[in-house]
Amino acid sequence: MRQSSLVVVANRLPLDDNAAPDGACEWRRSPGGLASALHAILEGTPATWVGWGGGVGGAPILPDIGTLRLRPIALTEEELRGYYEGFANSTLWPLYHDAVEQPVFDRGWWETYRAVNHRFAEAAAEVAEPGAAVWVQDYHLQLVPQLLRELRPDVLIGFFMHVPFPPPELFMQLPRRVELLRGMLGADLVGFQREQAAHNLAQLAVKLLDAEYTAHSIRVDGRVVRTGAFPVSIDVAEMESLSARPYVRNQVAKLRHDLGVHKKVLLSVDRLDYTKGIEHRLTAYNELLRDGRLKVRDTVMVQVAVPSRERVESYRGLKDRIEGEVGRINGEYGRVGEPAIHYLNQPFDRADLAALYQTADVMVVTPLRDGMNLVAKEFVAARSDDAGALVLSEFAGAAAELEDAFLVNPHDLDGLKETLLRALDAKPADLARRMSAMRAHITYHDIHAWARAYLTALDHTGRLARTLPRQRVAAYSDRHR
Repeated sequence: MRQSSLVVVANRLPLDDNAAPDGACEWRRSPGGLASALHAILEGTPATWVGWGGGVGGAPILPDIGTLRLRPIALTEEELRGYYEGFANSTLWPLYHDAVEQPVFDRGWWETYRAVNHRFAEAAAEVAEPGAAVWVQDYHLQLVPQLLRELRPDVLIGFFMHVPFPPPELFMQLPRRVELLRGMLGADLVGFQREQAAHNLAQLAVKLLDAEYTAHSIRVDGRVVRTGAFPVSIDVAEMESLSARPYVRNQVAKLRHDLGVHKKVLLSVDRLDYTKGIEHRLTAYNELLRDGRLKVRDTVMVQVAVPSRERVESYRGLKDRIEGEVGRINGEYGRVGEPAIHYLNQPFDRADLAALYQTADVMVVTPLRDGMNLVAKEFVAARSDDAGALVLSEFAGAAAELEDAFLVNPHDLDGLKETLLRALDAKPADLARRMSAMRAHITYHDIHAWARAYLTALDHTGRLARTLPRQRVAAYSDRHR
């Protein structure tokens, strides 16, 4: 295996689940996914990506994707259940999302999580050239920074948490809290979506490890670990280009015709996950129809729910509840050939998503808790017409940046209903002002700006940042460095 000066370590490789029989590799793109965020900055960058290929059994031999080398990690069926479905997504995921769903603490899952993290660390150590930078991604791999430091003290280690990082009172519930904390603090730089998460980490380090904390740094075990907020973004230029394609324009016209030319279209695009607030959203829409404040002849909802973690019991239950509620609403308020809700439980390719974004009058992004939510930013990037409204949860990381959205507390159903009505009734001039301001923000703070800011903060030299594709450049302020 050749070595690289930049190594990305993530749970998944950026491959399509249905790879072509001839072995051709494609980027795996999904709404809000980590692979979607990293796609733009790594597609043309000499680097190695360490990750799981998605299957069980031996690690496949995979060709490079352009300049990107792939180093697959093998998982057994038992490891998939304990590491991924268990500790990562039934313990950490719910706890980190405000315990919206009760986390499950299983001692066996922890042992598997630790073993798999060690395998990732060993692979990263193998492919990193002397003095390389290794960029570890997200909650699946929290132990990797410290494990890698023990194996390769010569490398520069970055860790980025894409999901929320909880306040101390929630994190303290974890039986293995000290090991997880030490794992993250093995990095030279720990990055988060929001500044509050960095503060949460510092509080925990002081409480559990007797660390010292100053602005944006934690001194622990004789080392200084830097922290900061680096809000992740999207490839704005790619979404703008995609949205201008003739196929997408034609799809917009077809969707408008099929949904009803004179109808207002409410759109939501989510992974099928209990953190996304889909049930709250359906309840609000149902009550607006029940009270006659919205009518099926004037309004239609399109809910895309991309399948997710289908083997995890809580996700199967959520799917059943949502499908039951959609059926009930359509049965009560729909008419022949005119449903109240179009519900699509299937993956969507990028072009069809861009068409949906441009069809919507109101984009409804109302997670109960979300690290960022890139769908909200994709919608804004797709609206070169400066039309459309964005209803956005206060509890999505994107709310701190997209202040001109119609912000809402999704737990407040009456407030959610009123906000939906305000967005539907907003004047075109008000919508254009809001959308223009949001588009200006994400154009300046795009995915390239995020990567350059993080990597420059990691190595202090800008050398790593200069290896990235020289596309649209936007500079962050230095407040988090």
